[in-house]
Amino acid sequence: YVDFYVYLKRKDKSELTGVESYVWDLMKNNNLSWVPIRNSAKLQEAKDELENPVEDDEDENAKKMWSGSSSEAEKIVIIGSGPAGLATAVYAARAGLKPVVVAPPFGGQLMGKGVDVENFPGLLGQTGPGVVNLMMDQAASFGTEFEEHLVTSVDLTSSPKRITTNVSTLLAHTVVVATGADSRWLGVQGEWEFRGGGVSTCATCDGFLFRDKDVVVVGGGDTAMEDALVLARTSSSVTLMHRRDTFAASFAMASRVLKHPKITILWNTTVSEFIGTPASGTEGEEDHVYQKLTGVVVRTNDGSGMVTKTIPCAAAFVAIGHVPNTKLFENQLDMGSDGYVHVKTGTSTSIDGVFAAGDVADHVYRQAITSAGSGAMAALDAERWLSAKGLGDDEELSARDE
Repeated sequence: YVDFYVYLKRKDKSELTGVESYVWDLMKNNNLSWVPIRNSAKLQEAKDELENPVEDDEDENAKKMWSGSSSEAEKIVIIGSGPAGLATAVYAARAGLKPVVVAPPFGGQLMGKGVDVENFPGLLGQTGPGVVNLMMDQAASFGTEFEEHLVTSVDLTSSPKRITTNVSTLLAHTVVVATGADSRWLGVQGEWEFRGGGVSTCATCDGFLFRDKDVVVVGGGDTAMEDALVLARTSSSVTLMHRRDTFAASFAMASRVLKHPKITILWNTTVSEFIGTPASGTEGEEDHVYQKLTGVVVRTNDGSGMVTKTIPCAAAFVAIGHVPNTKLFENQLDMGSDGYVHVKTGTSTSIDGVFAAGDVADHVYRQAITSAGSGAMAALDAERWLSAKGLGDDEELSARDE
């Protein structure tokens, strides 16, 4: 489905032509940093599909857009369309709760994973976008509706709760927050271009793809230490780069890294650029070209001063932390100083009837499969909450309204 990404790298729209300008507007108007497109030859087709969506009456599993009213409360609204949000939708739909998923249709971090997802049980030969599309289809097949717009504000303290997008307002008895967390990136040249071609933020997800090859890790905290140790099990060598002369990681983690024979440390080193070459491959029956990482250009201290050098590698893992997407919920939900939502029993948050699932509340595991699991938990928690409040089915709701 996704062979490469069109990124909002240039602020000067005059540099873009034709349908690229259309995609630029799409991203800007929806506050997106990237948008998936099949390939450059299909940009015009993508524009046509967006402007003239084809309705297939024969497809019972076709995604159904939200058809509700801004004056009637939904039983459950899910904010986010990654694995956590879609797993919530599957469970909630099968429980007859008629869930509504509110989010642009881009599937979170997993949508940016162009290589095969090898660690999601039961799935073989699926890219990140492929996994998300399968989950969307499954949720839609059970009756989930989708409101594919960006949420701009929420009021979780009102009853019912209010969710406002750039074009609509939804009311909900329960809300599941599944907005995920974004990886921190370095912001250097080549970083976006080589995503899916060697640059990654998840060693657990992608490390095995580069087994028996030389890889690089950037960072100095516990996440970087964990990534370096994970990669050292399968890679030929690991070069760990840190911008300072001491690690910020725990003593135990740093000690293990420093003693590992396959890990080399580059202190006082910063990345200037990711470099590589075009490579070809296939996606289904289509040929495509992508960028393949071959090295990292760094500024490092060689003992006599700062020098520029290139470190050859097949992959580079950026491990400088994550930022949870929780700004919408500030001053409403209890959060830690790092911005992650605090959950109590199960997936319950500090507000009655509001639940959190996935990376938005998980700063430890951050895996698609754990996010999906917590999404299932959130749906079950929401179902029990609705039943306890007498809001679990249409008959209860009708009686309450009368």
